[in-house]
Amino acid sequence: MSQAARFFDADMLQIKNLGHSSWQTVYFQRATVILTELVLLYALQLYVRGAPITAKKTFHAAALSILLSPGLLIIDHIHFQYNGFMYGILVLSIVLARRQSGLLASGITFAILLCFKHIYLYLAPAYFVFLLRVYCLDPRSWFRIRFAKCVKLGLGIGLVFGLAFGPFVYWNQIDQLLSRLFPFSRGLCHAYWAPNVWALYSFADRILIYLAPYLNLSVNREAINSVTRGLVGDTSFAVLPDISPRMTFVLTLAAQIPALVKLFFRPTWDTFVGALTLCGYASFLFGWHVHEKAILLVIIPFSLIALKDRRHLGAFRPLAVSGHVSLFPLLFTAQEFPIKTIYTIFWLVALLMAFDQLAPASSRPRVFLLDRFSFVYIVVAIPLIAYCSPIHQLVFGAKYEFLPLMFTSSYCAMGVVSSWISFLIVYFTS
Repeated sequence: MSQAARFFDADMLQIKNLGHSSWQTVYFQRATVILTELVLLYALQLYVRGAPITAKKTFHAAALSILLSPGLLIIDHIHFQYNGFMYGILVLSIVLARRQSGLLASGITFAILLCFKHIYLYLAPAYFVFLLRVYCLDPRSWFRIRFAKCVKLGLGIGLVFGLAFGPFVYWNQIDQLLSRLFPFSRGLCHAYWAPNVWALYSFADRILIYLAPYLNLSVNREAINSVTRGLVGDTSFAVLPDISPRMTFVLTLAAQIPALVKLFFRPTWDTFVGALTLCGYASFLFGWHVHEKAILLVIIPFSLIALKDRRHLGAFRPLAVSGHVSLFPLLFTAQEFPIKTIYTIFWLVALLMAFDQLAPASSRPRVFLLDRFSFVYIVVAIPLIAYCSPIHQLVFGAKYEFLPLMFTSSYCAMGVVSSWISFLIVYFTS
């Protein structure tokens, strides 16, 4: 893309030219974001085309919810990234995996995706188990390996990685590449807490600081401002124990393994997409230095099966609300507030109403408590949005800047965690 960019504005390619925003640069970036999202449009078209006749409407609704996602609007079209293009490759890979004849292409397509952005590595365990089970092993016996297919898949993936990383090996830049791909020195939490388990952990630490004198708890005074200072770096907790990268890795893997075990013994396409979703949940909830934008790693694959029945939809609702509201702090100026708020609320209302009409009844009973929580959770979102942007600024001005961020992150974390628990129940009882 840089080869084309130099014809529009060569200054945008200068590494140290931070803050450069000429009109030529803006037009080029916006145009390329829109053009590359045609990959997503094509993948969703294939997804709908392969739907059973009786499920065409539900597949259309799911595809539209992804294509018109406020997450892609906020992150790509305003904040400026190319996530729509990469999620298009992911959806294409998932759709190809629906048929036996597309399994090889699915694996190679996912390998190409990994070369674009390494965050999708968190989904790799589900791909490994699924392709191993349905492509590399004989379906009649787990102990019979289909060597020819293993070789084809291995050569295809090896060729992709060789073309992508070969130049880095040739120029002895692999160490530099790895240090940038896995920056463990950046700390557990991002400057704005992603809505995951560590956001709730950090929030609990904040509460315990104030309760410490009454509960006779020891407080690390040097760490009091660590998680709220808005800087990237090592995160220390004042009351609760610190978390290491190894702990997050173990927790992420432990959260993924049960879903992978079911996928191995029941390697259907629906189970595969469910396992992908749960792998995304695990990496987002327990990962190290997770960005709020990574929630799309859960929302996109889940959207493909959210209308399977009303139990799936019940687990998806709080995720749809919390996942998109958690992206609001990315757009923090006054002129951006009505854009992100009005569009997201309109999308959520349209989605929830349409999905509620289209989702078929489940053959298994729904969990009453989770259904009631989902309703209350969605209702609370409106006053929270109102407080965190206009009301807080009117009341406090520039003071307590981290307070609305903390409320947003903690509220959204509760939604993501509840959605995860709900989908775990659905996945393992289906």
